[in-house]
Amino acid sequence: MVAALSYEQLSKELMRHLRGDESQRQFSRALGFSSNVVYTWESGRRFPEASAFFKAAKLCQPPFSSRFARLLRDQSRPLGRIDPSTPRGVHRLVQYLTHGAAQGELAYRIGVDRTTMSRWVHGKTEPRLPEWLRLFEVTTQQLLQMLSLLVDPEQLPSTRDAYVDLRLQQRLAYDLPWSHAILRALELDAYRARPTHEPGFLAARIGLDADREGPLLRELADAGQIGWNGTHWVSCRVMSVDTRQDPERNRALKAHWAQVGLERLSRGDTSSDALFSFNLFAISEGSFQKLRQLHLEYYDRVRALIDESPGTDRVVLMNLQLLPLAATSGPGD
Repeated sequence: MVAALSYEQLSKELMRHLRGDESQRQFSRALGFSSNVVYTWESGRRFPEASAFFKAAKLCQPPFSSRFARLLRDQSRPLGRIDPSTPRGVHRLVQYLTHGAAQGELAYRIGVDRTTMSRWVHGKTEPRLPEWLRLFEVTTQQLLQMLSLLVDPEQLPSTRDAYVDLRLQQRLAYDLPWSHAILRALELDAYRARPTHEPGFLAARIGLDADREGPLLRELADAGQIGWNGTHWVSCRVMSVDTRQDPERNRALKAHWAQVGLERLSRGDTSSDALFSFNLFAISEGSFQKLRQLHLEYYDRVRALIDESPGTDRVVLMNLQLLPLAATSGPGD
Protein backbone atom coordinates (compact mmCIF):
# COMPACT_ATOMS: atom_id res chain seq x y z
CA MET A 1 0.00 0.00 0.00
CA VAL A 2 1.15 3.56 -0.67
CA ALA A 3 2.80 4.51 2.62
CA ALA A 4 1.76 7.43 4.83
CA LEU A 5 -0.94 8.62 2.45
CA SER A 6 -3.88 10.72 3.64
CA TYR A 7 -6.75 9.57 1.46
CA GLU A 8 -8.86 12.48 2.67
CA GLN A 9 -6.25 15.02 1.54
CA LEU A 10 -5.75 13.17 -1.72
CA SER A 11 -9.52 13.28 -2.35
CA LYS A 12 -9.56 17.06 -1.96
CA GLU A 13 -6.58 17.48 -4.28
CA LEU A 14 -8.03 15.11 -6.86
CA MET A 15 -11.43 16.82 -7.05
CA ARG A 16 -9.74 20.22 -7.26
CA HIS A 17 -7.68 18.98 -10.20
CA LEU A 18 -10.71 17.56 -11.98
CA ARG A 19 -12.55 20.89 -11.67
CA GLY A 20 -9.86 22.62 -13.73
CA ASP A 21 -10.70 26.23 -14.64
CA GLU A 22 -14.41 25.98 -13.88
CA SER A 23 -15.79 27.62 -10.76
CA GLN A 24 -17.00 25.38 -7.97
CA ARG A 25 -20.61 26.30 -8.72
CA GLN A 26 -20.20 25.63 -12.45
CA PHE A 27 -18.63 22.26 -11.78
CA SER A 28 -21.38 21.37 -9.30
CA ARG A 29 -24.04 22.14 -11.93
CA ALA A 30 -22.14 20.17 -14.59
CA LEU A 31 -22.30 17.15 -12.29
CA GLY A 32 -26.07 17.58 -11.81
CA PHE A 33 -26.13 19.24 -8.37
CA SER A 34 -28.15 22.37 -7.61
CA SER A 35 -26.08 23.30 -4.56
CA ASN A 36 -22.35 24.07 -4.42
CA VAL A 37 -21.33 20.57 -3.30
CA VAL A 38 -17.89 20.92 -4.89
CA TYR A 39 -17.00 23.49 -2.23
CA THR A 40 -17.75 20.97 0.51
CA TRP A 41 -15.66 18.32 -1.31
CA GLU A 42 -12.62 20.52 -1.78
CA SER A 43 -12.80 21.88 1.77
CA GLY A 44 -13.06 18.38 3.23
CA ARG A 45 -16.40 19.08 4.95
CA ARG A 46 -17.76 16.04 3.14
CA PHE A 47 -16.62 13.85 0.27
CA PRO A 48 -18.30 12.69 -2.96
CA GLU A 49 -19.59 9.20 -3.32
CA ALA A 50 -17.56 6.99 -5.64
CA SER A 51 -20.10 7.31 -8.45
CA ALA A 52 -19.84 11.13 -8.36
CA PHE A 53 -16.05 10.85 -8.62
CA PHE A 54 -16.34 8.59 -11.65
CA LYS A 55 -18.87 10.95 -13.22
CA ALA A 56 -16.45 13.85 -12.74
CA ALA A 57 -13.61 11.75 -14.18
CA LYS A 58 -15.67 10.91 -17.30
CA LEU A 59 -16.66 14.55 -17.70
CA CYS A 60 -13.10 15.86 -17.49
CA GLN A 61 -11.28 12.97 -19.16
CA PRO A 62 -13.64 11.25 -21.66
CA PRO A 63 -11.19 8.34 -22.37
CA PHE A 64 -10.98 7.58 -18.63
CA SER A 65 -13.67 4.85 -18.61
CA SER A 66 -12.02 2.71 -21.29
CA ARG A 67 -8.56 3.21 -19.78
CA PHE A 68 -9.85 2.31 -16.33
CA ALA A 69 -11.40 -0.90 -17.70
CA ARG A 70 -8.08 -1.84 -19.31
CA LEU A 71 -6.30 -1.21 -16.02
CA LEU A 72 -8.52 -3.76 -14.30
CA ARG A 73 -8.53 -6.30 -17.10
CA ASP A 74 -8.03 -9.80 -15.68
CA GLN A 75 -8.44 -12.50 -18.32
CA SER A 76 -9.06 -15.19 -15.71
CA ARG A 77 -11.99 -13.20 -14.26
CA PRO A 78 -13.41 -10.69 -16.77
CA LEU A 79 -14.82 -7.44 -15.41
CA GLY A 80 -17.44 -7.01 -18.11
CA ARG A 81 -19.04 -3.73 -19.16
CA ILE A 82 -20.03 -1.49 -16.25
CA ASP A 83 -20.58 2.21 -15.72
CA PRO A 84 -19.07 3.16 -12.34
CA SER A 85 -20.52 6.68 -12.64
CA THR A 86 -23.80 5.13 -11.40
CA PRO A 87 -24.48 3.57 -7.98
CA ARG A 88 -25.25 0.24 -9.69
CA GLY A 89 -21.92 0.37 -11.49
CA VAL A 90 -20.06 1.10 -8.26
CA HIS A 91 -21.83 -1.85 -6.63
CA ARG A 92 -20.64 -4.20 -9.37
CA LEU A 93 -17.15 -2.76 -9.18
CA VAL A 94 -16.99 -3.26 -5.41
CA GLN A 95 -18.12 -6.86 -5.86
CA TYR A 96 -15.43 -7.38 -8.48
CA LEU A 97 -12.67 -5.93 -6.28
CA THR A 98 -13.70 -7.82 -3.16
CA HIS A 99 -14.36 -11.15 -4.87
CA GLY A 100 -12.93 -14.02 -2.83
CA ALA A 101 -11.66 -11.78 -0.01
CA ALA A 102 -12.62 -12.16 3.66
CA GLN A 103 -14.85 -9.17 4.36
CA GLY A 104 -13.71 -8.81 7.96
CA GLU A 105 -10.02 -8.69 7.04
CA LEU A 106 -10.70 -6.34 4.16
CA ALA A 107 -12.76 -4.01 6.36
CA TYR A 108 -9.92 -3.91 8.90
CA ARG A 109 -7.33 -3.01 6.25
CA ILE A 110 -9.53 -0.26 4.83
CA GLY A 111 -10.42 1.10 8.24
CA VAL A 112 -14.19 0.57 8.27
CA ASP A 113 -16.43 -1.75 10.25
CA ARG A 114 -17.80 -5.01 8.86
CA THR A 115 -21.33 -3.60 8.60
CA THR A 116 -20.14 -0.81 6.32
CA MET A 117 -18.22 -3.26 4.16
CA SER A 118 -21.26 -5.52 3.93
CA ARG A 119 -23.48 -2.62 2.85
CA TRP A 120 -21.01 -1.76 0.07
CA VAL A 121 -20.81 -5.34 -1.15
CA HIS A 122 -24.61 -5.71 -1.19
CA GLY A 123 -25.13 -2.35 -2.91
CA LYS A 124 -27.06 -0.73 -0.05
CA THR A 125 -24.58 2.17 0.13
CA GLU A 126 -21.45 3.10 -1.77
CA PRO A 127 -18.07 4.22 -0.46
CA ARG A 128 -17.17 7.87 -0.49
CA LEU A 129 -14.05 8.91 -2.35
CA PRO A 130 -11.44 8.48 0.43
CA GLU A 131 -12.87 5.06 1.23
CA TRP A 132 -13.01 4.13 -2.44
CA LEU A 133 -9.36 5.13 -3.00
CA ARG A 134 -8.31 3.07 0.01
CA LEU A 135 -10.40 0.09 -1.16
CA PHE A 136 -8.87 0.27 -4.62
CA GLU A 137 -5.32 0.39 -3.28
CA VAL A 138 -5.86 -2.45 -0.80
CA THR A 139 -7.41 -4.76 -3.40
CA THR A 140 -5.27 -3.92 -6.45
CA GLN A 141 -2.10 -2.12 -5.30
CA GLN A 142 -2.59 0.07 -8.39
CA LEU A 143 -3.83 3.36 -6.98
CA LEU A 144 -1.02 5.43 -8.49
CA GLN A 145 -1.57 3.80 -11.88
CA MET A 146 -5.27 4.60 -11.67
CA LEU A 147 -4.59 8.21 -10.75
CA SER A 148 -2.17 8.53 -13.66
CA LEU A 149 -5.14 8.04 -16.01
CA LEU A 150 -6.47 11.39 -14.77
CA VAL A 151 -3.47 13.43 -13.70
CA ASP A 152 0.29 13.27 -13.45
CA PRO A 153 0.57 12.06 -9.83
CA GLU A 154 3.68 14.20 -9.45
CA GLN A 155 1.34 17.22 -9.64
CA LEU A 156 -0.55 16.16 -6.52
CA PRO A 157 1.29 16.91 -3.26
CA SER A 158 -0.10 13.77 -1.62
CA THR A 159 1.28 11.37 -4.24
CA ARG A 160 4.32 13.20 -5.63
CA ASP A 161 7.00 11.36 -3.66
CA ALA A 162 5.30 7.97 -3.98
CA TYR A 163 4.99 8.33 -7.75
CA VAL A 164 8.63 9.32 -8.20
CA ASP A 165 9.52 6.24 -6.17
CA LEU A 166 7.24 4.04 -8.30
CA ARG A 167 8.92 5.25 -11.49
CA LEU A 168 12.28 4.37 -9.99
CA GLN A 169 11.08 0.87 -9.16
CA GLN A 170 9.66 0.50 -12.68
CA ARG A 171 13.06 1.34 -14.10
CA LEU A 172 14.59 -1.48 -12.07
CA ALA A 173 11.89 -3.90 -13.19
CA TYR A 174 12.04 -3.07 -16.90
CA ASP A 175 15.61 -1.95 -17.56
CA LEU A 176 17.52 -4.07 -15.03
CA PRO A 177 15.59 -7.35 -14.77
CA TRP A 178 18.58 -9.14 -13.23
CA SER A 179 18.14 -6.89 -10.19
CA HIS A 180 15.03 -8.96 -9.36
CA ALA A 181 17.13 -12.15 -9.42
CA ILE A 182 19.69 -10.52 -7.10
CA LEU A 183 16.86 -9.67 -4.69
CA ARG A 184 15.76 -13.29 -4.65
CA ALA A 185 19.37 -14.44 -4.07
CA LEU A 186 19.51 -12.23 -0.95
CA GLU A 187 16.73 -14.43 0.48
CA LEU A 188 18.82 -17.60 0.23
CA ASP A 189 19.51 -19.33 3.53
CA ALA A 190 23.09 -19.98 2.41
CA TYR A 191 23.76 -16.26 1.94
CA ARG A 192 22.25 -15.30 5.28
CA ALA A 193 24.26 -18.02 7.05
CA ARG A 194 27.60 -16.70 5.80
CA PRO A 195 29.58 -14.62 8.30
CA THR A 196 29.77 -11.70 5.89
CA HIS A 197 28.96 -10.70 2.32
CA GLU A 198 31.35 -12.20 -0.22
CA PRO A 199 31.43 -10.42 -3.62
CA GLY A 200 30.42 -12.79 -6.39
CA PHE A 201 28.54 -15.23 -4.15
CA LEU A 202 25.10 -13.93 -5.16
CA ALA A 203 26.01 -13.80 -8.84
CA ALA A 204 27.20 -17.41 -8.74
CA ARG A 205 23.89 -18.52 -7.28
CA ILE A 206 21.97 -17.13 -10.26
CA GLY A 207 24.50 -17.91 -12.99
CA LEU A 208 25.45 -14.26 -13.57
CA ASP A 209 28.90 -12.85 -14.29
CA ALA A 210 30.47 -11.77 -11.00
CA ASP A 211 31.34 -8.28 -12.28
CA ARG A 212 27.61 -7.51 -12.74
CA GLU A 213 26.74 -8.15 -9.11
CA GLY A 214 28.16 -4.94 -7.61
CA PRO A 215 26.43 -2.48 -9.99
CA LEU A 216 23.09 -4.22 -9.48
CA LEU A 217 23.45 -4.08 -5.71
CA ARG A 218 24.20 -0.35 -5.92
CA GLU A 219 21.12 0.24 -8.10
CA LEU A 220 18.95 -1.65 -5.61
CA ALA A 221 20.42 0.32 -2.71
CA ASP A 222 19.87 3.66 -4.50
CA ALA A 223 16.24 2.66 -5.05
CA GLY A 224 15.76 1.88 -1.36
CA GLN A 225 15.09 -1.80 -2.03
CA ILE A 226 18.08 -3.06 -0.03
CA GLY A 227 20.36 -1.78 2.73
CA TRP A 228 23.70 -2.70 4.33
CA ASN A 229 23.48 -3.99 7.92
CA GLY A 230 27.22 -4.07 8.52
CA THR A 231 27.83 -7.60 7.26
CA HIS A 232 25.22 -8.34 4.63
CA TRP A 233 22.91 -6.74 2.11
CA VAL A 234 19.30 -7.14 3.26
CA SER A 235 15.92 -6.34 1.72
CA CYS A 236 14.40 -3.16 3.15
CA ARG A 237 10.98 -3.53 1.58
CA VAL A 238 9.04 -5.47 -1.00
CA MET A 239 8.02 -3.15 -3.84
CA SER A 240 5.46 -4.66 -6.19
CA VAL A 241 5.49 -3.34 -9.74
CA ASP A 242 2.60 -4.40 -11.97
CA THR A 243 4.30 -4.80 -15.35
CA ARG A 244 1.04 -5.57 -17.18
CA GLN A 245 0.19 -1.89 -17.58
CA ASP A 246 2.88 -1.38 -20.24
CA PRO A 247 2.22 -4.20 -22.75
CA GLU A 248 5.27 -3.49 -24.91
CA ARG A 249 7.74 -3.43 -22.03
CA ASN A 250 5.98 -6.34 -20.38
CA ARG A 251 6.55 -8.39 -23.55
CA ALA A 252 10.21 -7.36 -23.54
CA LEU A 253 10.54 -8.48 -19.92
CA LYS A 254 8.98 -11.86 -20.69
CA ALA A 255 11.24 -12.19 -23.74
CA HIS A 256 14.28 -11.48 -21.53
CA TRP A 257 13.55 -14.35 -19.16
CA ALA A 258 12.55 -16.66 -22.02
CA GLN A 259 15.92 -15.85 -23.60
CA VAL A 260 17.71 -16.64 -20.33
CA GLY A 261 16.09 -20.08 -20.34
CA LEU A 262 16.99 -20.58 -24.01
CA GLU A 263 20.62 -19.64 -23.39
CA ARG A 264 20.89 -22.06 -20.47
CA LEU A 265 19.31 -24.81 -22.58
CA SER A 266 21.61 -24.10 -25.52
CA ARG A 267 24.74 -24.18 -23.35
CA GLY A 268 23.62 -27.35 -21.60
CA ASP A 269 24.99 -26.10 -18.28
CA THR A 270 21.79 -26.25 -16.25
CA SER A 271 21.19 -28.38 -13.18
CA SER A 272 20.36 -32.02 -13.84
CA ASP A 273 16.88 -31.52 -12.41
CA ALA A 274 16.03 -28.59 -14.67
CA LEU A 275 13.06 -29.30 -16.94
CA PHE A 276 12.74 -28.28 -20.57
CA SER A 277 9.85 -29.87 -22.41
CA PHE A 278 7.43 -29.29 -25.24
CA ASN A 279 4.31 -30.88 -26.66
CA LEU A 280 2.99 -30.02 -30.10
CA PHE A 281 -0.61 -31.05 -30.73
CA ALA A 282 -3.92 -30.30 -32.43
CA ILE A 283 -6.95 -29.67 -30.24
CA SER A 284 -10.49 -28.26 -30.38
CA GLU A 285 -11.12 -24.63 -29.45
CA GLY A 286 -13.20 -25.65 -26.44
CA SER A 287 -10.53 -28.02 -25.15
CA PHE A 288 -7.87 -25.37 -25.71
CA GLN A 289 -9.78 -22.92 -23.51
CA LYS A 290 -10.00 -25.58 -20.78
CA LEU A 291 -6.28 -26.20 -21.11
CA ARG A 292 -5.64 -22.48 -20.86
CA GLN A 293 -7.63 -22.33 -17.62
CA LEU A 294 -5.61 -25.25 -16.23
CA HIS A 295 -2.48 -23.33 -17.16
CA LEU A 296 -3.65 -20.32 -15.13
CA GLU A 297 -4.66 -22.47 -12.18
CA TYR A 298 -1.28 -24.22 -12.21
CA TYR A 299 0.49 -20.87 -12.01
CA ASP A 300 -1.66 -19.86 -9.02
CA ARG A 301 -0.82 -23.15 -7.26
CA VAL A 302 2.88 -22.57 -7.90
CA ARG A 303 2.65 -19.12 -6.31
CA ALA A 304 0.91 -20.61 -3.27
CA LEU A 305 3.65 -23.25 -2.93
CA ILE A 306 6.33 -20.54 -3.10
CA ASP A 307 4.61 -18.61 -0.32
CA GLU A 308 4.47 -21.73 1.86
CA SER A 309 8.09 -22.81 1.27
CA PRO A 310 9.83 -23.47 4.65
CA GLY A 311 13.24 -22.35 3.39
CA THR A 312 15.14 -20.83 0.48
CA ASP A 313 17.86 -22.96 -1.09
CA ARG A 314 17.61 -22.00 -4.76
CA VAL A 315 16.66 -19.12 -7.05
CA VAL A 316 14.47 -20.64 -9.74
CA LEU A 317 13.26 -19.37 -13.11
CA MET A 318 9.93 -20.74 -14.33
CA ASN A 319 8.92 -19.95 -17.90
CA LEU A 320 5.46 -21.08 -18.99
CA GLN A 321 4.31 -20.96 -22.59
CA LEU A 322 1.02 -22.01 -24.13
CA LEU A 323 0.21 -20.53 -27.51
CA PRO A 324 -1.63 -21.34 -30.75
CA LEU A 325 1.02 -21.36 -33.49
CA ALA A 326 -1.05 -19.15 -35.77
CA ALA A 327 -0.70 -15.41 -35.13
CA THR A 328 -4.47 -15.29 -34.59
CA SER A 329 -6.77 -18.21 -34.07
CA GLY A 330 -10.39 -19.06 -33.57
CA PRO A 331 -13.06 -21.51 -34.61
CA GLY A 332 -13.02 -22.06 -38.36
CA ASP A 333 -9.63 -20.38 -38.93
